[in-house]
Amino acid sequence: MTTKLIVIGAGPGGYVAALRAAALGAKVTLIEQENLGGTCLNWGCIPSKIMKNSADIFLKFLKAEQFGINVQGKITPDMPALMQKKNKILDTQRKGIAGLLKQNGIVVEMGRAVIKSLKSVEVIFDDGNKKELEYEKLIIATGTTPLNVPDFPFDHDRVISSNDLLQIDHIPESMVIVGGGVIGCEFAFIFSALGSKVTIVEAMSRLLPLPSVDEDCSKLLLREMKKRKISVFCDTIVKSLETKNDQIFIHLDISPFTDNPKPKKLKTSVIQSEKMAVCIGRSALSSDLGLENIDLNTTAQGWIDVNERLETNIKGVYAIGDILGPQKVMLAHVASHEGIVAAQNAMGKDSVMNYDVIPGGIFTMPEIGTVGLSEVEAKKKGYEVEAFSVNFRTLGKAQAIDELAGMAKMIVEKKSNKVLGVHLIGAHATDLIAEATLAIQKGLSAEDIAHTIHAHPTLAEIMGEVSLKAAGMPIHG
Repeated sequence: MTTKLIVIGAGPGGYVAALRAAALGAKVTLIEQENLGGTCLNWGCIPSKIMKNSADIFLKFLKAEQFGINVQGKITPDMPALMQKKNKILDTQRKGIAGLLKQNGIVVEMGRAVIKSLKSVEVIFDDGNKKELEYEKLIIATGTTPLNVPDFPFDHDRVISSNDLLQIDHIPESMVIVGGGVIGCEFAFIFSALGSKVTIVEAMSRLLPLPSVDEDCSKLLLREMKKRKISVFCDTIVKSLETKNDQIFIHLDISPFTDNPKPKKLKTSVIQSEKMAVCIGRSALSSDLGLENIDLNTTAQGWIDVNERLETNIKGVYAIGDILGPQKVMLAHVASHEGIVAAQNAMGKDSVMNYDVIPGGIFTMPEIGTVGLSEVEAKKKGYEVEAFSVNFRTLGKAQAIDELAGMAKMIVEKKSNKVLGVHLIGAHATDLIAEATLAIQKGLSAEDIAHTIHAHPTLAEIMGEVSLKAAGMPIHG
């Protein structure tokens, strides 16, 4: 008998799960309320990278003369044109996903899903019509939405979300970004490059206060922000705000959440700005799913609990992606792998999700790529470690393309010289981290990487250089 399987949510977790289940012989229906591709394609990874690419190009134009190129006339960003390009790319990507689903015999229903029982899901369409679908196995992949703070809720004009930033029609003269995490830092560089006066307000003691990001990367990123005249207030929160005419006045206070035992006094208590973008987290899209109809457990915040097979407390019901919350790893490529694992288990296989070796890419300027343990986390886990660093400016390719900022840091176990973590900050770091991911996945030592020939002149030599240093061998730079 063919298994009837429903996937709710067509993001990078949901549509990959649908494809894998179909390949294993399931009769798959995929339900999506908005657009194929989920947050990643429509409101996250892809549109923000389109904007970052334009910001990169704009910065290169501004210093074209340094490369022996004489640019005539005034160079200015064109936000309507950028938004048009973004929308065209997203539409192309959505069509590609739709074609892939169709080729694999997956039925797509565009509507809101409500779980009615352990056997059925109701789809509510925009026109009010409804359809009831039966299932034997269910995969929930509904994702998240930007966290709306009650003290200063989104009005989508002055107080805006990351979604709003991705459809903005002009470059704000000034912008305060609340939250110095991944999203906040990426947008800070993008809008600063395009001409906004940007300020970041971060509650913790450093930018990117994540266990997966080594503190040395945060320090270097802060230095680069200062070079670009981005103001940063760590150990600080937004207490309140008021709007006057076309400006908002943002009142600051010392953060009660900071991990800094001695936070510095505030440099200023009020910031005036045209916009305030709140980028301090995501909230679960689980409240209207009908989870109570099948007694499916969630946390107080609405995150869904799963076991290592990604099965919920209800047999045959699985959950993947960002809906699992920060207790897992909220990244698109992780959601896709979770989709494969969940689909395989739903189809009778025995697969386990492994979170040990997951690369992270942060698209700041310069980029950050991380995998494995940071130096602090490695020590917390009881390893006796050594850490080695090499600067990007030592590479001939970095000099040739004028991308000097950055470093590679490798954390190795002292006794075995096994690579425990690699943290890159520099040009194309998000691409370069792949080699380190494979090395840690395979349990390689610094010597293993050092004896691997890296092409010259390339930025990939940074991995060769830092591994040579970690292996106690002479570096080339």
